[in-house]
Amino acid sequence: MPGPIRIGRYCSLANTVRSAPINHPFDAMTTHPALYERKFGVVDEDIFYDDVLVIEDDVWIGHNVMILPGCKHVGRGAIIGAGAVVTKDVPAYAIVAGNPAKKLRDRFTPDLIAALEASRWWELDPPALRQLVRANPELVFHPTAASVEAWAKAGRRPDWTGAGQ
Repeated sequence: MPGPIRIGRYCSLANTVRSAPINHPFDAMTTHPALYERKFGVVDEDIFYDDVLVIEDDVWIGHNVMILPGCKHVGRGAIIGAGAVVTKDVPAYAIVAGNPAKKLRDRFTPDLIAALEASRWWELDPPALRQLVRANPELVFHPTAASVEAWAKAGRRPDWTGAGQ
């Protein structure tokens, strides 16, 4: 994907995801890339916008998604469905799809989103995440606000079992 991009931890991006960091210049004499790509011998340097596309942690972007310049931020936990054309920022924990991409729903309830945000689970290193998954599959695969809050309160120990909770 061209342009400046910052991708968070534990993201899943299909290998066919594309981004277009700039649009063709609509107001110029020509829309040809010769105005912003040096390979055509017209400009001395490639011209890119300075805006960084930020893809936060735990984002899943499906096959053949196109992210256009109107999108500069994909929030934590978001899911972008295959084939979507993303023209604006995607909120955290939103599920979006379509052309143009529209929000279908939130991924979780507001209480669970708040618990996940407070837990900051994405800061776990891969060995700790592996241990958490093995020790607490119910917490990981079927999280509830209460179970995530209890795990976070227990110090985010990967080996926490939640017994007695």
